Amino acid sequence: MTAKPQVIVKGRKFDQVLQGARTVFMRDGFERASVDDIAKEAGVSKATLYAYFPDKRLLFLEIAKAECRRQAEEAEAQIDEAIPVAQVLRLAAEKLTAFLVSDFGQRIFRIAVAEAATFPALAHEFYHYGPKLVHDRIADFLRCAVDRGELTIDDIDLAAEQFTQLCKAGIHDRLVFGVGDDSCCAPAAVARVIDGAVQMFMARYGRR
Repeated sequence: MTAKPQVIVKGRKFDQVLQGARTVFMRDGFERASVDDIAKEAGVSKATLYAYFPDKRLLFLEIAKAECRRQAEEAEAQIDEAIPVAQVLRLAAEKLTAFLVSDFGQRIFRIAVAEAATFPALAHEFYHYGPKLVHDRIADFLRCAVDRGELTIDDIDLAAEQFTQLCKAGIHDRLVFGVGDDSCCAPAAVARVIDGAVQMFMARYGRR
């Protein structure tokens, strides 16, 4: 399998294929999802499916990218300069953790990591449309908050990284290594992580 990125051809049934594939991936997982099932769910022929996506991994990645963009746009739509910084950070943390603990979020992360050696283009693309996209959006918000005098930050990129990592505390490693139980991702446990992330970040960078 070549590691070079492949060009995805978009056409009339492109969105139809994506919706069908998303349904199958979420129901069966990546490994068990078959091209036959995806084509059937999407209501297209296998030839049409392959015309758009010659590789199942590319199809899964495109769905992941669309989901990341959707969540980023939803989060941005909730941002209002009149809202206190801590409240905006809480909204961002809620979006980030919700994706982190979701079945879809866990599956795409594991696939990207597992395929990194044999198909580095997939991992590269996922990083830029997933973690990097989140980082850049948070950094943009922090930069604006600094310009308004609401936060005091010397290194915006580092602060953005710190915030995303704080939102994963006690959750990410357990999910990655499969040692988390139901309590790991329970609403109360996630809320505790979000509260801690926002409080610690504001204690470090909040205007005094």
